[in-house]
Amino acid sequence: MTTTAGLLRPRHDSGRADRLARSRARRGEGVQLSTERFAPWLAWRGETNRFAVQRIAFSALEGWSFARDTGNLVHRSGRFFTVEGLQVHTRDGSAAPWQQPTILQPEVGILGILAKEFDGVLHFLMQAKMEPGNPNLLQLSPTVQATRSNYTKVHRGADVKYIEYFTRPGGNQVLADVLQSEHGSWFYRKSNRNMVVQTDEDVPVDDEFCWLTLGQLGELLARDNVVNMDARTVLASLPGCCQDSRAVHSDTELLSWFTGERARHEITAERTALGEVNGWQRDDWSISHEEGRYFRVVALAVEASNREVGGWSQPLFEPVAQGVTAFLTRHFDGVPHLLAHARVEGGFLDTVELGPTVQYTPHNYAHLDAAARPPFLDLVLGADPSRIRYEAVHSEEGGRFLNAESRYLFVTADDLGTDLPAGYAWVTPGQLNSLAQHGHYVNVQARTLLACLNTGAVAC
Repeated sequence: MTTTAGLLRPRHDSGRADRLARSRARRGEGVQLSTERFAPWLAWRGETNRFAVQRIAFSALEGWSFARDTGNLVHRSGRFFTVEGLQVHTRDGSAAPWQQPTILQPEVGILGILAKEFDGVLHFLMQAKMEPGNPNLLQLSPTVQATRSNYTKVHRGADVKYIEYFTRPGGNQVLADVLQSEHGSWFYRKSNRNMVVQTDEDVPVDDEFCWLTLGQLGELLARDNVVNMDARTVLASLPGCCQDSRAVHSDTELLSWFTGERARHEITAERTALGEVNGWQRDDWSISHEEGRYFRVVALAVEASNREVGGWSQPLFEPVAQGVTAFLTRHFDGVPHLLAHARVEGGFLDTVELGPTVQYTPHNYAHLDAAARPPFLDLVLGADPSRIRYEAVHSEEGGRFLNAESRYLFVTADDLGTDLPAGYAWVTPGQLNSLAQHGHYVNVQARTLLACLNTGAVAC
């Protein structure tokens, strides 16, 4: 008879929340660096390495070319990513059809943060990583930030440091592991594996890496362009501090509303030839919208002495202006809530994900009168400083996007009730945090703001 004794274990790690809470409470000082010494450390890493980024014409791209039959921008290896066309139709009439360039990168990358306890406090191994699209080049990234092409060495470069903790966790403890989307407006159905793995092993720390507590990461999230997008999305996958037991909508009601939003939007998003995309024009240096809105596709030549490959060239998407991304917040009977928006984006795997209240580039709507502008945009743009609970500029993924920055905010709106436009609902931070531990519920912009809550950068 086969014995099953000892096979069962608790479904939930009861100690995980406590370990994260202790790390969140530890601010200012960590085992390796104080928060005060972080900026000099990051500057030192920048001075130690050689970085150079230069705009180039498409014809100067090495290994990249426009395919003769489709006009798609492709790499000669057939790997990495391609720039193609996307045409989107909303059969429910919620938006006019449109066409645009999009990034197709079907492989699943790994965004992984390694955690370890020092003196009973969890620390997280973060990397000072150069990305060509970052406005300041060097930002704090996860321990591992690698596409499958990177860590399988399609580029014939150096090994990705610490990758074995995430491809072969072994006896190490997985604290979080979830597939999440990237930007649905620019990627076509792109997902990354977001992981946090805790180890008890001795970990040699490379010069480009440092151990920081969750509280220190919260302090750094209060600064502009320090913690990169990939680190923010991984931090959002951890259980947060805002575990509420009451809400305007029960969890079942919230999931029913969200499922209804997915069901009512009938979207067809189809890949098409880049050379046939209407409303976009190409010259030697860029592919841009004919009315100067949205973004353009450009090319860069890059040198970086501390990357797996020392030099390369690539296309990137460059927004035409800075975005604004914000949650409106208020308390109902003492319980904090966030106003979430069920957003439709052409590149989402499943039509709709929960985003912030406002997620727009104001420049793209400047030509419209107030009635035609997106809901709540003007409320956020005109918010009195006394109502702004958090504000910082964060850049988006610097490996694919050039100078893509958004002003991220939490703005109080105590005068808003429950009579809302279609597609909006009040959720608690705890409800949003719970959904973010499952794939394709919470979009990447909302996850940035959730990371601010999870790390204590802003209080619930």
